[in-house]
Amino acid sequence: MERKHNKMLVENAKSLRKNMTDEERHLWYDFLKTYEYKFLRQKVFGNYILDFYCAAAKLVIEDSAAYKFY
Repeated sequence: MERKHNKMLVENAKSLRKNMTDEERHLWYDFLKTYEYKFLRQKVFGNYILDFYCAAAKLVIEDSAAYKFY
């Protein structure tokens, strides 16, 4: 099944990867980056930008600790 994503969000996702919140940075560098399953940061999925996404586990982690404005 082909999944389409909103190409207009790609640049925004790149910017979010470069400017992570303190909470996202902590979760990424202290746990997810070296976890046995591969996680992606700021993954564009449809009309959404997912904070962390693991395709193998079909798992999304959304960090709502800080307000974000798109």
